[in-house]
Amino acid sequence: MGVPAVVAVLAVVLALPARGLENGLARTPPMGWLAWERFRCNVNCREEPHQCISEMLFMEMADRLAEDGWRELGYKYINIDDCWAAKQRDAEERLVPDPERFPRGIKALADYVHARGLKLGIYGDLGTLTCGGYPGTTLDRVEQDARTFAEWGVDMLKLDGCYSSGKEQAQGYPKMARALNATGRPIIYSCSWPAYQGGLPPKVNYTLLGEICNLWRNYDDIQDSWDSVLSIVDWFFTNQDVLQPAAGPGHWNDPDMLIIGNFGLSYEQSRSQMALWTIMAAPLLMSTDLRTILPSAKEILQNRLMIQINQDPLGIQGRRIIKEKSHIEVFLRPLSQAASALVFFSRRTDMPFRYTTSLAKLGFPEGAAYEVQDVYSGKIISGLKTGDNFTVIINPSGVVMWYLCPKAQLIQQQGPRGTSRLPLL
Repeated sequence: MGVPAVVAVLAVVLALPARGLENGLARTPPMGWLAWERFRCNVNCREEPHQCISEMLFMEMADRLAEDGWRELGYKYINIDDCWAAKQRDAEERLVPDPERFPRGIKALADYVHARGLKLGIYGDLGTLTCGGYPGTTLDRVEQDARTFAEWGVDMLKLDGCYSSGKEQAQGYPKMARALNATGRPIIYSCSWPAYQGGLPPKVNYTLLGEICNLWRNYDDIQDSWDSVLSIVDWFFTNQDVLQPAAGPGHWNDPDMLIIGNFGLSYEQSRSQMALWTIMAAPLLMSTDLRTILPSAKEILQNRLMIQINQDPLGIQGRRIIKEKSHIEVFLRPLSQAASALVFFSRRTDMPFRYTTSLAKLGFPEGAAYEVQDVYSGKIISGLKTGDNFTVIINPSGVVMWYLCPKAQLIQQQGPRGTSRLPLL
């Protein structure tokens, strides 16, 4: 890079107009649990009562967030996805939940969730039908459905785009933003609009999107596989010059759910997804069974320093700064108080790789020294100077992640009585 990486990332951000959907919500990336990837549209409650989309599933997940240490770390949203609704609207054309699977209704579920210090999210679709074939929210139903969600006590809406045209989306997504704000209830608004328009300009106007939505899906749905994670990582960082400036407090790119704790990722790959999503300032929406999650997956998802980095108040999305021929990639995210996060990521499939570099080669300013903490191991390197070479050992499909804070710098000044060392902040 022609400009030091840290300076370059900040320059891009500072050049942007500070505009966004100012409903005061999602000032850091939302955190919580979302049903879709793990539980999909399973409505077979007779044969799979503990795996189907029902009020019991969401109540049990709310219990786990409240009782197993998740809530205190920031995981506060319990989000319903598709297939919650009855197949028909009621006599007054209102959306209603399936009466067998949600017998108490969504309002009672919201009350249950709120009583545990959590928030409830729900799913809609700006079309004739949802992706799963349930009633959609056509343009003439936008205000009514927004009022319904508010009356139920919903705290987040994910609005999908199946069975709608580009013209309808261009009208409907801004219309829903206005309708939600008009209810007077604080409701985070997640839009799938850019994903249906290819995710990139000129079809996607990210300046406009930031004025309408709190977060948005840009790309394909995640699946329970490492290939899926890699495809998302590839797309987001290949297009980082467009995507990275669009993110910030109140308006986030959403690369989709965390699949850590499911079936498709190894331990190393799980650590990699968590680190790369954190570098992207992505929402941390888990989609796994919290009732049976393994301790190793829970440890990754509950890593306090990782969450602190993800939730950094500056809200700057990170960038890939190096892509080596050795299949090692380096990612940087600037943080508040002049701190930074680095991820060293291996796409290798052979054996652990020794990667040697220096902070100077990664674009950090000359003459600085840093306190470095390994985000996963907790090990600390004190006083790492910009010019010092260091080596990290990265496992195949794994990461090493560092949190770096600047230390008081020492310079030498020659005086009449010899050399003195002066601390500079």
